[in-house]
Amino acid sequence: MKIPKAWRLGIGEMHIVPATRHRSPSRRPPWIIILVSLVCLSLIGAYVFPPRRYAACYLFASSVCSPFKQWLPPVPARLLTDDEIASRVVIRDILNSHPIQPKNPKIAFMFLTPGPLPFEKLWEKFFLGHEGRYTIYIHASREKPEHLSPLFVDREIHSEKVVWGKISMVDAEKRLLANALEDADNQHFILLSDSCVPLHNFDYVFNYLMESNISFVDCFEDPGPHGTGRYSEHMLPEVEKKVWRKGAQWFTVKRQHAVLVLADSLYYSKFKFYCKPGMEGSRNCYSDEHYLPTLFNMVDPNGIANWSVTHVDWSEGKWHPKAYRAQDVSFELLKNITAIDESLHVTSDEKREIQRRPCFLNGSKRPCYLFARKFYPEALNNLMQYFSNYTSI
Repeated sequence: MKIPKAWRLGIGEMHIVPATRHRSPSRRPPWIIILVSLVCLSLIGAYVFPPRRYAACYLFASSVCSPFKQWLPPVPARLLTDDEIASRVVIRDILNSHPIQPKNPKIAFMFLTPGPLPFEKLWEKFFLGHEGRYTIYIHASREKPEHLSPLFVDREIHSEKVVWGKISMVDAEKRLLANALEDADNQHFILLSDSCVPLHNFDYVFNYLMESNISFVDCFEDPGPHGTGRYSEHMLPEVEKKVWRKGAQWFTVKRQHAVLVLADSLYYSKFKFYCKPGMEGSRNCYSDEHYLPTLFNMVDPNGIANWSVTHVDWSEGKWHPKAYRAQDVSFELLKNITAIDESLHVTSDEKREIQRRPCFLNGSKRPCYLFARKFYPEALNNLMQYFSNYTSI
């Protein structure tokens, strides 16, 4: 037998020459393929036969929840502060309470004005013949008005100075609500300015509000600098950015919501300290445009209509709405406003998105507006002339 050469070499001279290997094609271990297949089958099964025990979805932000995320444990909720717990208890009890239906329900007309009310004679024409179905409250922040109509005499409440854009505007609204709530017969509370006028006759307004089970608080999401751009993180944790809303100041609220606004101190204090002109340098925030829309979006979003029953024309794109002078007031103008049945909002970002929503009342599409502003005092004679015609149903 021939001895291999390596054996004949000395140990010190021995060299091991590696043999050439021929690798077989790469293959994944079978267990990986089996595991992946099982996972895929499980996901398909979860989609076809979703579990029913949990309603929340936590993995993906989608309008169609993935059933797989229903198997995951719920995301722990943020711990509420003591003030939040107390506030939620009060709000829940107010909203769940059954309002007492008085034998003689009334509407509270609350006028927020710096001084005189130039359209008293027009309102007198609106109110006459309906005594006992309304009450009038006047918050005159600068001077006590001299009244031209006896219906407005001695209807002033204790008033404080009001500064446009500051929390004092909300304070005045709360002051009006507090005085109006003292009358147990008042069921709806309308905030009006000195430049507001009625668009319909009293019966139409009364029935419109009494037949509704919601409040008319303007509320929409504006991602622009005059909307979400006014939010401050100092409002955390109670007021989150995602709930921030904007809306017109002029509201109509039912009695439960009026009580709720007076009862709230937690969210009000956030707006008092962190929503005002000149916040964080040059950024302005106006509480009267954000407090009520944000509050109701948080506590009772389904209880408001998301539009105001007071029409305002912002089409000119200025800081203040369009104001109507005597020559602007015509029968056609007033009839056109009363016929509007869609609310309109425009965002303040670069997109300038126009949001249109039909005005529904108890499931039926209805005209949106009961009142309108902003009218100059010089328009009184024209308004008096057209009143009986444009307010007829």
